[in-house]
Amino acid sequence: MPDQYTFTNPATQYPDVTPPVQQQPEPGLQSRMTPVPDLGEESYRGTGRLAGRRALITGADSGIGAAVAIAFAREGADVALAYLPSEEEDAQHVIGLIRAEGRTAVPIPGDLTSAEYCTRLVAEAVEGLGGLDAVVNVAGKQIWKEDLLDITDEQFEATFAINVFAPFRIIRAALPHLPAGATIINTASAEAHKPAPDRLDYAMTKGAINNLSKGLAQQLAAKGIRVNVVAPGPTWTALQVSGGVDPESLPDFGSSESPMGRAAQPAEQAPAYVFLASAESSFVAGETLNVNGGMVSP
Repeated sequence: MPDQYTFTNPATQYPDVTPPVQQQPEPGLQSRMTPVPDLGEESYRGTGRLAGRRALITGADSGIGAAVAIAFAREGADVALAYLPSEEEDAQHVIGLIRAEGRTAVPIPGDLTSAEYCTRLVAEAVEGLGGLDAVVNVAGKQIWKEDLLDITDEQFEATFAINVFAPFRIIRAALPHLPAGATIINTASAEAHKPAPDRLDYAMTKGAINNLSKGLAQQLAAKGIRVNVVAPGPTWTALQVSGGVDPESLPDFGSSESPMGRAAQPAEQAPAYVFLASAESSFVAGETLNVNGGMVSP
């Protein structure tokens, strides 16, 4: 696989995933997926764009969050990783790759639905990294339900707890520690402006995080802290095989939505986060960077 700087045909850079029907209990393990997603382990090439930065990344055990953690480390950043204890197997793979780059990895497993954990997460990240320059909220919950009547209060509240409350609480706890020049990157989705009818609660949360980010960017810009959003299109992650989509639809995942005719790999999302965390994006604030293979977006 060529690195991210090699010009190639993006429509065929990765094959269409066409995964077999498969299902795991939530939250799912990437290591047990077929095929296993590409985090950029063999392809991401760092050039020192984040040298000396200290980043807290949620959902860093697998999928987009893991690809971001690997990319940040290869760009010279130290990383604190938030993930569920049940995801330790996947997390250890990422931690090993970060440390192989000579960077510090601070694992902080816990449950993002807990307000206490969100506060403690920031405190332990600051202590373990010696400060904080970047907060990257990637962790998410998505459960497929064909009918609104099938969405229970418990599912609705848990989806908002992870996708909206946790980023809010983490940012609030982190702000006193963030110096001028720091960055906050949140994760929305193509669902924020084109909601799928069978993922209504998830789509609502992504619209909320988009608005939180754009409003907060206006508050913090004068302090030299930039807030931006990455909005991925369909991406092959453990979210998809642990209730995120109809299992029977998996063989066509992404190919019917993206004009490129395929789903993204997590490795293709990571460079957007690197750009927004780097000094190259110094005048970019309050923006949503859509990484969706050509889907129409505002």
